[in-house]
Amino acid sequence: MNTTDYIVLGTIIAYLVGMVTVGFIFSGKNENVGDFYLGGRKLGPLVTAMSAEASDMSSWLLMGLPGVAYLTGGAEAGWTAIGLAVGTYLNWLIVAKRLRVYSQHCGAITIPDFFSQRFKEKTKGLMGISAVIILIFFVPYTASGFSACGKLFHSLFGWDYHMAMIISAAIIISYTCTGGFLAASTTDLIQSIVMTVALISIVIFGINSVGGVSNVIDNADNIAGYFSLSHIHNTETGGADKYNALTIASTLAWGLGYFGMPHILLRFMAISDKNKIKTSRRIASVWVVISMGIAIFIGFIGNALSNSEELETLEGSASETIVIKLAQYMSEHHAGLAVIAGLVFAGILACTMSTSDSQLLAASSSMSENILKGVFNVKMSDKMSMLVARGVLLVIAVFGVILAWDQDSSVFRVVSFAWAGFGATFGPVMLTALFWKRSNKWGAMAGLIVGAVMVFVWKFVIAPMGGVLAIYELLPAFICALVAIIAVSLATGYPEDEIIEEYDKVKEQLNN
Repeated sequence: MNTTDYIVLGTIIAYLVGMVTVGFIFSGKNENVGDFYLGGRKLGPLVTAMSAEASDMSSWLLMGLPGVAYLTGGAEAGWTAIGLAVGTYLNWLIVAKRLRVYSQHCGAITIPDFFSQRFKEKTKGLMGISAVIILIFFVPYTASGFSACGKLFHSLFGWDYHMAMIISAAIIISYTCTGGFLAASTTDLIQSIVMTVALISIVIFGINSVGGVSNVIDNADNIAGYFSLSHIHNTETGGADKYNALTIASTLAWGLGYFGMPHILLRFMAISDKNKIKTSRRIASVWVVISMGIAIFIGFIGNALSNSEELETLEGSASETIVIKLAQYMSEHHAGLAVIAGLVFAGILACTMSTSDSQLLAASSSMSENILKGVFNVKMSDKMSMLVARGVLLVIAVFGVILAWDQDSSVFRVVSFAWAGFGATFGPVMLTALFWKRSNKWGAMAGLIVGAVMVFVWKFVIAPMGGVLAIYELLPAFICALVAIIAVSLATGYPEDEIIEEYDKVKEQLNN
């Protein structure tokens, strides 16, 4: 390692030490599992907004999205970003306040708990199915984050991928286990700032290195289908493929995923005042639009630098390291820039850590609170509940490390599948639970099962048939789940009076 490498590594270590310190600071503020998993509903509007979006974006923002833009141009990355921007705004606009009020009214601290309390179930079947779904989709989602950390240190310093991944996972686990939700949310705010600095630094340096924005655009114009929203560049043929209306619709469907993301929905439940959600919505929406726009443009810049032979040409999943390559290129120019490059690398870690910590908490709560205590009625004291919560979190993280062992896995593709899983299962159930008085527990259960099954069936059976069927699995699975909820709810009788009365009381609180 040379002097520049030590400067970069020192910056990253300082950042990681800071994150672990935050965890220990908040460790004494968790008096019970409600504090550990939901922070006692004490989050302010800024922390709520930025922790929600930082935990949303993950390593996908600084690795997956720029990598897709680098390889294929603006169509897939652009329509995905548009769908996510619209989904972010609508989620804050129509779900956040209602979920905050409803979850507090029924005393729910997790998403499975909310579904169970909303429909007043006694057998806890809905809670159990919800918790299992969280475990099924969050473990690979978390694994993609660990994988991103491993790729970062392997690309930077030539460290063994597996060793780097394990060390990164250990750091994330340490501050999440000690500080819980408050630590995760506070570090998410810090991480969102670091991510922003990373994005801005890279794009300014990249534009300067390539000779200006005009050169980036000229490079894109000279690649078939690259600088287009109606065509996509085919890296195998060098030509352009049509990006038709159905494909665009399925890509926009990324936005539907927001309605079912447990780690984002928990932020809505945790804000201290429902009337501050409007402020959070504005902050979150602006940050998401700007950050995704910059991330896509970084992919364009990287492609231009590769074609001018300033950077090596990246193929396949290696394209997801374009931000890493740009930061390395930056650090080679001047020792002062090495500190900024270190912040960029810390930003990539921030993307990963801000999502992984939230996912670990959500998955841990599903096992300890919803399956052990809820479904199997295991009696535990608050102290024992905290120990079990931390133990379950550790076990889930270990499974994530095992799944991330394959170094060649694509961060974008893994996140895409997990996103579809949550969007198609929890999204329709959440929307109908909040906005349709007539929905009942049987409809909700049908929606969860149909959504989960259809994600797998469409991804691995139907989509491979090609043609019009080769669309993002979230859209058809979401529609099927919604139809199942409506059909089964109408076929199984009107909800009990107690449920209707609570629904009406919540509606009154929203209007006050």
